[in-house]
Amino acid sequence: MSQLPVIDVAPLLAEGPLPLHGPNLFPAQVPELREAVLEYLDTMTALAQSVMSGIALSLGLDEGYFRTGYTADPTVLFRIFHYPPAPPDDPDTWGVGEHTDYGLLTLLLQDANGGLQVRTPRGWIEAPPLENTFVCNIGDMLDKLTGGHYRSTPHRVLNRSGNERLSFPFFFDPGWDSEVPPLPYASGHRWDGQVDFTGTYGEYLLSKVSKVFPRLFETL
Repeated sequence: MSQLPVIDVAPLLAEGPLPLHGPNLFPAQVPELREAVLEYLDTMTALAQSVMSGIALSLGLDEGYFRTGYTADPTVLFRIFHYPPAPPDDPDTWGVGEHTDYGLLTLLLQDANGGLQVRTPRGWIEAPPLENTFVCNIGDMLDKLTGGHYRSTPHRVLNRSGNERLSFPFFFDPGWDSEVPPLPYASGHRWDGQVDFTGTYGEYLLSKVSKVFPRLFETL
């Protein structure tokens, strides 16, 4: 099992508590990490907006379609995860099991140790780290918005490197209060027959998280 993330950076609140919102958490032992992470968040937000502009163009939409709508005030989350090496007597101990990400887009920076695997129509393949690159994961929400033209990416981690592994996922999602109807051409054309979600992104995210961590919502 992977240890808890070193830091967990979530959106800060202007007023009033919201589910899944709270102050950023930084380790006191590394005071310089705060400034570095906040600068990284700004850089990655700009990069993610650029990627979404490219996706918009690929769908025949205006370049600013997402930037001026769904992601005008995005929900962002950044984590640093530590994966110990798989025990020699149990090399199939997963750092994290198969899953897909909930939102629009994940931009993942990983260290040189590898371990990330992605499921394709041909089966599981390794996603080895390439210097000066990010892994771009499509999330469930982008899958839903595009009617399956962009499909969310099942992935998992098995650290067989024998070394400590660090990964740095940046999650980029619609604004918490943003309505998230499917794109105009996508409605009614789901490739898998699923029903389109209607409502805000916050409602969608809560519905996802509550299935995995039901006790978090017992007092809400």
